[in-house]
Amino acid sequence: AAAAALTREGGEDAFRRLFRFYRQRDASDLRGVVDFTAPGGQVFRSQLSISSVSDQDAYRAGLQPVSQWKAYGLSGYPGFIFILNPFLPGCQRHWVKQCLKLYPEKPNVCNLDLHMAPEKTIDLWGQSKEQLRRKGSSKWEPRSLLEKLRWVTLGYHYNWDTKKYSANHHTPFPSDLAFLSEQVAAACGFRGFQAQAGILNYYHFDSSLGIHVDESELDHSRPLLSFSFGQSSIFLLGGLKREEAPTAMFMHSGDIMVMSGFSRLLYHAVPRVLPNPEGTALPSCLDQALSSDLPVGSVIEHSSDEDWQVCAKYLQSSRINMTVRQVLAEGQKFPEESGTDRKGQAPCEDSHHENSKAKRHKPNTV
Repeated sequence: AAAAALTREGGEDAFRRLFRFYRQRDASDLRGVVDFTAPGGQVFRSQLSISSVSDQDAYRAGLQPVSQWKAYGLSGYPGFIFILNPFLPGCQRHWVKQCLKLYPEKPNVCNLDLHMAPEKTIDLWGQSKEQLRRKGSSKWEPRSLLEKLRWVTLGYHYNWDTKKYSANHHTPFPSDLAFLSEQVAAACGFRGFQAQAGILNYYHFDSSLGIHVDESELDHSRPLLSFSFGQSSIFLLGGLKREEAPTAMFMHSGDIMVMSGFSRLLYHAVPRVLPNPEGTALPSCLDQALSSDLPVGSVIEHSSDEDWQVCAKYLQSSRINMTVRQVLAEGQKFPEESGTDRKGQAPCEDSHHENSKAKRHKPNTV
């Protein structure tokens, strides 16, 4: 009721008012949040392009056959698709491990590069795994380097100063994540999608993501894909202006969001990370073991028990989000640049994340 009253007020920056409401309210007062596990109201079933992805390619990406996916749209948000966890049992573990162990490795870029010597950020996993495995419940324990990770960029590395991508700051995009993204995009009607840039965000229970628009890609005709793992969150999807009040929705582990068409350039934010609704340390979908019989050509790899223990410990208080974008249209090139490129450096590590314990910075439009 309180959220609805704020929505009706409208006026200047209605988005910010609701962001603060969901940031500060008790977890019990979430009646206005859309829950796609119990769809109703403005939620409707979204049609997918089942024939665009073979069952074999879906299996190779660690996904159920597209015919079994549960996909939804929201009235008033054309081009927005919400896919309830379509991952096969155990396959989410692969992406969690990649985001913690492999993707932060050089030559990819992370927030820790801004204030640490290069040799200190070479092996974040190796420097953190024992500390994480032994970690207790006390919040006074020192944080490992992995727990200080806030973002990692892949492919075309986003420059947080200029808010641009450039041809001269690019590293190979991970082939497994590219394949996953291509299958999801094709299922949503975007065959030929090219995964060219990724931003991985690492959240803890005190983290949030400021209000922004993802507009720096040169081609807005291709969708933005968002994958979530670990603890849950509230996601706010607004309009073309911040004066328009957003719709709040839950995102749980394994859920995928696709923003395309009209919804591609809408304001959005994550005001809050929540414990998963099952009330357990980890959602049950992350307890499931991976099948020992993976299909030929699978991009999914088995995680060792040792590696998963570290990942599971991390996820008990954290959420990982992977966003994947196509930056350039087919045959398109970057415009000529003047001056020198600062290679994706951000002015500070909290400019994209907002943290309740840190000084608030104006959110970036990324």
